[in-house]
Amino acid sequence: MQYELSQTFYFEAAHTLRRTVDVEPSLRIHGHTYIAEITLAGAPDDNGMVVDLAYLRRNIETLRRELDHRFLDEVAGLGPATLENLCAYIWRAMELVYAGKLSCVEVRREASGDRCRLRR
Repeated sequence: MQYELSQTFYFEAAHTLRRTVDVEPSLRIHGHTYIAEITLAGAPDDNGMVVDLAYLRRNIETLRRELDHRFLDEVAGLGPATLENLCAYIWRAMELVYAGKLSCVEVRREASGDRCRLRR
């Protein structure tokens, strides 16, 4: 059997974006509330856990500090602050710690109904 274990976190951040529609508002600095979810998959260890949630929360908090109340245009390694690039950025950070267990990263902006998932 394989279990999926998820942890959700949020961050507030601003960015600009070069687009071919809604050009003028996108070029202005604007912000969003982002909700991200990290899902790990695997079999429980001898303690009955896929991973200890306390460790997962610590790793997420480190990542969250890199994104929360930041101007995303200045975050090294992110690229344009699209939902797709945010998923990839979070994936790369979590894969360093949870190689082989990371199965999904989701980033959403509930106010606008936008969502992106990156799966293994």
